Amino acid sequence: MAHDVVLIPGDGIGPEITQAMRRVVAAAGVDIVWHEAQAGAAMIEKCGTPLPDRTLELIRSVGVVIKGPITTPVGHGFRSVNVALRHAFDLYACVRPCRSMPGDGSRYHDVDLVIVRENTEDLYAGIEFSADDAGAAAVRKVAREQLGATVREDAAISIKPISRTASERILTHAFDYARTHGRSKVTAVHKANIMKATDGLYLDVARSVAARYPDIEFEDRIVDAACMGLVMHPEDFDVLVLPNLYGDIVSDLAAGLVGGLGMAPGANIGDGCAIFEATHGSAPDIAGKDIANPTAEILSACMMLEHLGEEDAASAIREAVVAVLEEGSSVTADIKRALTGSTAGAVGTRAFTDAVRDRLTR
Repeated sequence: MAHDVVLIPGDGIGPEITQAMRRVVAAAGVDIVWHEAQAGAAMIEKCGTPLPDRTLELIRSVGVVIKGPITTPVGHGFRSVNVALRHAFDLYACVRPCRSMPGDGSRYHDVDLVIVRENTEDLYAGIEFSADDAGAAAVRKVAREQLGATVREDAAISIKPISRTASERILTHAFDYARTHGRSKVTAVHKANIMKATDGLYLDVARSVAARYPDIEFEDRIVDAACMGLVMHPEDFDVLVLPNLYGDIVSDLAAGLVGGLGMAPGANIGDGCAIFEATHGSAPDIAGKDIANPTAEILSACMMLEHLGEEDAASAIREAVVAVLEEGSSVTADIKRALTGSTAGAVGTRAFTDAVRDRLTR
């Protein structure tokens, strides 16, 4: 059966690592009809926007996307294309597996956990007022009159919405993920001891949802204690589900346990659309040099294949990647350095991809 997938190559090293991913997926025997679309800075001159309508229409039509990294300007220019895509398609669940791999350079060797982050609410909802806005003055007045709280006159204000609807949606997604992926425990992370209204609501919903999954162990942890626990005993965790801000921070912390973002796949999932991508940046300084490590993009494709019902191919690709990393003779410079302390004998993006393909076709 052929699967339709939108491919957004991205910029920087994006075109190289997405090409590597395509070659590996083909070697696994999965029939994909690729629909290529563009996004990013190069589209502004052509279309007046980094996210053209044609790309949005194609994504809406197909529903499954894999993309390379796209550079986001710092301090000027357009907002993140990734954030725009999440908003456009209500991609409420960010799923980030973090698993130890040979050559990841980490101090840990047995990490295997999954971060599930709510994408739409919390302090990242974008409801903000500058200190001199009328809106900030209105919030200060409400806080004073209804809560007896004093907010400084020169304070900018962000509003943190946490709804029962979005909380139940992300928590259900986390428990469903645990059940379908053979995971045994879900940890809900919060700060309900301090933020009793917002995080308190989230925790109440977590306990209610957990009661519907008696086959899955449930616990909750305060976010600071969870961070300490991840660093001290990552083996205590399985699936962690978090509101937006905590999820952003903890997902990168967890990636650090397995060597960083270069080995970390990811997905942003909604009810009608799923977008898969490596979680690292576009690395424009090494673009076109055939030295980028495509592991995270290839592992993101494994997540995509599972989403498409191609579990056997996904498992085969993961096993091939692990075998090549473990053997260590056909790996990129970052992996070679982690394995041996030197980049001597490292190979390029294409040669690494060839080695993974060879494992798949043996």
